[in-house]
Amino acid sequence: MICPFCAHEVTKVVDKREGALGKITRRRRQCQKCTRRFTTFERVETLDLLVVKKDGRREIFDRGKLRGGIIKSCEKREISAEHIEKVVDEVESELRKSGTSEVSSKTIGELVAKKLKKLDKVAYIRFASVYREFADIADFENELSKLSKKFKR
Repeated sequence: MICPFCAHEVTKVVDKREGALGKITRRRRQCQKCTRRFTTFERVETLDLLVVKKDGRREIFDRGKLRGGIIKSCEKREISAEHIEKVVDEVESELRKSGTSEVSSKTIGELVAKKLKKLDKVAYIRFASVYREFADIADFENELSKLSKKFKR
């Protein structure tokens, strides 16, 4: 592994841990030259998953794009990076378990909305407003009233 700080090619692993659901290995490494430490993650490479967009276009599933959307919904909320990464992991895992090589963007949106609803109501509303394309304040009010009814139970 090449050091990201000095580009030296010799590093050593100083700590290793199993990550989310045993599917990721986290390694803490130290450069033999500059002695700085950094973290790497190892995960099994899987077959490409295609996302079918609303207009019928297909594009390769992008974990970073999924994470970015979730992060945007969680901005200025007290939600840790670990919680966000867990949501991303769970969504990707469920998509891959489906056994199909193509998945609709609607399916992804519903999975994310379901996870965010449990994690943080404000992040959920933010995500839903974009995902469900709220057109006006009435759409917000409808969704908020549904949330309020479920929350009061």
